[in-house]
Amino acid sequence: MQEKEDFARKGIEKAKEVIVLEYRYGILMVAENPLATVFKISEIYDRIALAATGLYPDYEALRYAGIQGAEIKGFTFNREDVTARWLANQYSQQIGAIYRQPDAKPLEVEILLCEIREDSSSDNRIYHLSFDGTFWEDNEYTVIGGRADEIAGILENQYSDDLDLNGAVRLAARTFETIEAEVDEARTIPSDG
Repeated sequence: MQEKEDFARKGIEKAKEVIVLEYRYGILMVAENPLATVFKISEIYDRIALAATGLYPDYEALRYAGIQGAEIKGFTFNREDVTARWLANQYSQQIGAIYRQPDAKPLEVEILLCEIREDSSSDNRIYHLSFDGTFWEDNEYTVIGGRADEIAGILENQYSDDLDLNGAVRLAARTFETIEAEVDEARTIPSDG
C-alpha cells in the first residue's frame, strides 16, 4: 500500500492548485489552470460544486459519474436528497475500492466538494477527498494540489471569516501571486558578479 500511496502523492504533487474560501455569502473556488480544455472546477448539482486536481482523466471520470448519480437520485427520490455529504460518500466508496484493489493503479486525484447553504439556518459544507477514499470536512478555507501546504500556510495568516466576494477573490489572487513569486525566487540563480 505504501507504493500506491507514494505513486498517488507524486502525481498530485505535480498538479496545479485549487483554493476554496468561504466568504460572507457563499464559497469561492479558484484554480490555477493554464489549460482551457481542462476543467478543474465544475457544478455538479444544485448548490454543489466540485474542484479537483491530479490526473485529469481520473477526476473527469469521477466528475461525470457524480453528475449522473446526482441527477438520478434527484429525479428518482427528491432534489433535497442530493447533498455534498452524500456525494462525498459515493466518491469515497469508488476511490477507496480502486485504491484497495491489489492489482489496480490508484487514482491520482484530490477532490473538494462544496455545498453552499440553503438558507441562513444552515452552514456551507466543504468536503475534502483523498486519493485513498478517505474524506473529511474542512471549514473556512482549504487547498488541494502540489503546493497545498505552503498555500494553506499563507491563508492561515491572512484569512478572515468576514470576507465579501471581492475580498475573497483578492485574497486568492494574492496568495497565488505570493506562491509563484516564491517559486520564481527559488529558481533564480545568483550571479557571481
